Amino acid sequence: MGTQTKKNYNNDMKPAPRDNRRKSPPKNKTVDLAPQNEVKEMFMNWFKKNNTIGRIMSKQDVVKNVLTKLNAKQNDALEQAMNELKNAGLIEVQEDGVTLVLTKKGSEFI
Repeated sequence: MGTQTKKNYNNDMKPAPRDNRRKSPPKNKTVDLAPQNEVKEMFMNWFKKNNTIGRIMSKQDVVKNVLTKLNAKQNDALEQAMNELKNAGLIEVQEDGVTLVLTKKGSEFI
């Protein structure tokens, strides 16, 4: 029987200098609010034309007056815009997630 030498992988190797570098903090990404504001304006313009408390903006109205007019940046901002309008109390979003109702506060805002 021969003697076998035990090979020690990775323990004798020093880490590469790049592994010792400190990672830089993530860069602050500036959020462009213009597309979001444009989407909010699309919703509010429709409600201005139909300014009645409790006015329902149906799925068809959302598709016809907002979704078909969105560009790529506005499409990404759609959800945030709807959430802002809802959180401000200007609209209520129905259970289907698309049908919108103008609130009293929203009617007064317009």
